[in-house]
Amino acid sequence: MITYLDCLPCFLKMALAGIRETCPGQEDIHEKVIKHWAAGFACADLNESPPSLAGRLFRETVEYVGDIDIFKTQKEEANARVLELLPMVKAKVLASENPLLAAMGVSIIGNYMDCSVMGEYDWEAELDTLEHGLDRETFAEFIDKVREYKSLLILGDNAGEIGLDTVLTGLLRDEGIAVTYAVRGKNTLNDATMIDAEVVGMTGICEVVTSGVDTPGTVLNRCSDEFISRLDKAPVVLSKGQGNFESLWGVKPEVYYAFKVKCPVVAEVTGHPVKTSLFCQEK
Repeated sequence: MITYLDCLPCFLKMALAGIRETCPGQEDIHEKVIKHWAAGFACADLNESPPSLAGRLFRETVEYVGDIDIFKTQKEEANARVLELLPMVKAKVLASENPLLAAMGVSIIGNYMDCSVMGEYDWEAELDTLEHGLDRETFAEFIDKVREYKSLLILGDNAGEIGLDTVLTGLLRDEGIAVTYAVRGKNTLNDATMIDAEVVGMTGICEVVTSGVDTPGTVLNRCSDEFISRLDKAPVVLSKGQGNFESLWGVKPEVYYAFKVKCPVVAEVTGHPVKTSLFCQEK
């Protein structure tokens, strides 16, 4: 997916929120970072995907704030809240008519835990509508493939969200499915890393690997060679989150996508309105 002009103000909003959280009261640093991003837009190639462009600009932010985890506090809070609610969420999923579909609904709702839309959506309020709006036919095809190959590669997205993903991975593991869960290689926005996988217990459920990326999405030219090989060999791939969608849509066919539509740009690309829980595949 290319970067649209409407993406650029969103980038500035994320950068400003992150830098204010990291360097409170340091207006000179805030100004330098935002001006750097704005200057970067002038020479940006908009054929680059949004996660690729945003990832590069966040890497350059290190020049002003050092190599720190800008959204560390938000990530820790999201993980902690999910762990509090997880027993209730698991019970709700297991009591549903179709636990796997409900677990997927939970995973998609968790995609609201995104620093780019922090405070705009209430993921907890949606826990009463787990399967709402999901394409059941596409999901059934997906589950049939997963059961046929006994294998699934999940491309993870945000901290907090990864905790809700443990419900789905646990159910698949109980069916004898070999699940591999991929996290980011380095800190970027509030995306999940190996630390988050350990905190929420994902490492105790399935194999967890890093894609090697330092971008808020699985940008293929930023992935490690080892991960690209794993991705190419995976018979079924589930891409979680809008960032992974933006990185792979139009680039990697046959991938299944599960995410919340959180902006007008993606709503236009997908043909589904903002707030939709989307489960789809590009063929």
